[in-house]
Order: sequence, then structure tokens, then C-alpha cells
Amino acid sequence: MDERKSFLLRINPELWKEVEAWAQADLRSVNGQIEFLLKQAVSQRKRSAAKAAAKAPEGAAPPLSQAEPGGEGRVDSSK
Repeated sequence: MDERKSFLLRINPELWKEVEAWAQADLRSVNGQIEFLLKQAVSQRKRSAAKAAAKAPEGAAPPLSQAEPGGEGRVDSSK
């Protein structure tokens, strides 16, 4: 079986209740639900990045969110 990375997650109690209810509805543990959601988000981000790269003119700089790790949500102040 694959080895898994353990880590501590601090989460808002209201968000926990929502994720817990969602997990129960999907017949998953909360941990399984969080892992499922993270996998979906990563997959969606990869698809979005591939589409953006396909549309970008050759030699164009990648968007900020792809140019540097953790760039999501940053504002490009050069405009």
C-alpha cells in the first residue's frame, strides 16, 4: 500500500461540520473526503494550466499563478 503523509490541519469548526456532512453523504471518512477534494482541485488546476498554455502565444510569460509556487491570488502590479 502507498505510504501517506500525515499532517495537522487546523480548520474552522463550521467548515469542519460542512465537510463532515458532505463526507457522510458520499459515504467517506472526513479524511477521505478532504483527499478526494484535493485530488479534484489539483486535477482541475492542471487542466486549466494546460488550456492556458495552449492558448498563450509562443514565448509569452505564464500567468502569475503558474510562474511561481503559491502565486494564486496574487495581483499582477505591472498592469
